[in-house]
Amino acid sequence: MAKIIEKQQLEIMSHKLVPFHVIISEKERDELLHKINFTPDQLPKIINTDPVSVSIGAKPGQIIKIIRKSHTAKEAVAYRLVVESNE
Repeated sequence: MAKIIEKQQLEIMSHKLVPFHVIISEKERDELLHKINFTPDQLPKIINTDPVSVSIGAKPGQIIKIIRKSHTAKEAVAYRLVVESNE
């Protein structure tokens, strides 16, 4: 069963419609929050049970950087705070 799940997670991340996701370091987190003058709770959220969160091993409290391809700006960067699922 674990091999099937691992294969599905790999397929999720390699799909052409799923943008690049990466967990940022604590240093990057601090720099980002200082630069945009936000607290972590002010960021958009992503739950820890989201297939991409699971695939990259994201834990609640971490911040994920998402880099999407853009027709007008080459790439668009977004950030999400990983939160605990209510399930």
